[in-house]
Amino acid sequence: MSTPGTYAGLKTFQFGDSPELADRLASLVVAGVKTGTCSAAIHGPDAEIGERQICLNSAGQPVCEVETVDLQTLPFDAVTPEMAALEGEGDLSYDYWRDAHIEYFKREGSWRPDMDVIFETLRVVRMIDEDFAKAAQDAVKAERAEAAARGYHALGGTDGRR
Repeated sequence: MSTPGTYAGLKTFQFGDSPELADRLASLVVAGVKTGTCSAAIHGPDAEIGERQICLNSAGQPVCEVETVDLQTLPFDAVTPEMAALEGEGDLSYDYWRDAHIEYFKREGSWRPDMDVIFETLRVVRMIDEDFAKAAQDAVKAERAEAAARGYHALGGTDGRR
């Protein structure tokens, strides 16, 4: 879910494909637990190494400025448990990451078992919305609880490849 535009001269973006996912993933970034993200390689990279962009919430409001630290193009099945944990999602396990990303890529119509992804490592440069940032820790707790309710209990990542 990308919202083209600029803020303070920088490109803007939203995570995911729904308002709920945009807020959830932005919260994980500002909380410091999401330092990685991936997209289908068929779309091309959304950023360049060293590029700074503004992360928006679901309302299109800026929450933080991020910098792309690294970009890797690799097969979906080559994403490691360590990379999956960098995404900060669910219980941080590879299983959660894999299931969530297959669902997402199916929704956007790009899923193929042999697909390539672009894995981006990022860092927060500055917070813009301090109120959003204050609520982010609660969002992390909710993220972990939701994963546990769905049966994911690895907390910290395991190599449970299916």
